[in-house]
Amino acid sequence: MAEFILKELVRLRGLEEHFHIESAAVSTEEISNSIYPPAKRCLNAHGIPFDRNKTARQVTRADYNRFDLIIYMDRMNLRWLKYIIPDDPQNKFKLMMSFAGRDRDVADPWYTGDFETTYNDILEACNAFLDTQEKI
Repeated sequence: MAEFILKELVRLRGLEEHFHIESAAVSTEEISNSIYPPAKRCLNAHGIPFDRNKTARQVTRADYNRFDLIIYMDRMNLRWLKYIIPDDPQNKFKLMMSFAGRDRDVADPWYTGDFETTYNDILEACNAFLDTQEKI
């Protein structure tokens, strides 16, 4: 969800040329699976376009050099991320909600089924992040 919410916000702000946005998993559980159906329904309900052919891929060590930031949703993701990319000398790892000034994880809908709360967390954090990027 975060990939497509951020892409839409970037598009609405006319900043597409300044960003390359991809999502990736830290585990192998969902590799090659498409977007989870309840997540698709939530994105549709909010008018967020998404690539219906998108499938999950796993983070790779090479991603560290490919991206300026690696944003993780929760502290468990960070733990797994550090197995794949053990060092962060450029301080690229950022907790999603930290952009909104919150020291907490994004609400995980996997366990609660509450995709709306997750959507709102991601929207808040993405908007806060982009507010810091407006001078690009």
